[in-house]
Amino acid sequence: MKILIVDDDIHIQRLYKEELEEEGYEIVVAGTGQDALDLFVKEDPDIVTLDILMPDINGITLLRKMKELKPRIPVIMSTAYDYRDDFAVWASEAYVVKSADLDELKKTIRNLTAQ
Repeated sequence: MKILIVDDDIHIQRLYKEELEEEGYEIVVAGTGQDALDLFVKEDPDIVTLDILMPDINGITLLRKMKELKPRIPVIMSTAYDYRDDFAVWASEAYVVKSADLDELKKTIRNLTAQ
C-alpha cells in the first residue's frame, strides 16, 4: 500500500513518514503542489494525505486535479485549520485535523483502504 503525503511542513512530512512506515506502508512525500502532481502520476499511490495550505498550488486545487486523474483514489484532507465548512473539501473521502497523535489518521487510512 503506497501513500502520498503532501505537506509543505518538513516536520509533518517526517512524522507522517516515520509513523506510517512503521505501520507497513510505503511512503512518498511531496512538499509542494507541483511535486505532488508529478509524484501522483509517477508513483500511482493508493491513497493521499493532502494539506490545504501549500506554497504554490493549494490543496483544494490539488484535490480536484487528482480526482480528475484518478476519480476513485481516497484522499484525506489533513490540515491544521478547520475547513470542513468549505464545500470544496467534501470531494475528499475524509478530513483529519493535524496532530502529533496520529491515531485518528491511521484509523482513517485503515478504514479507507479496507473498502
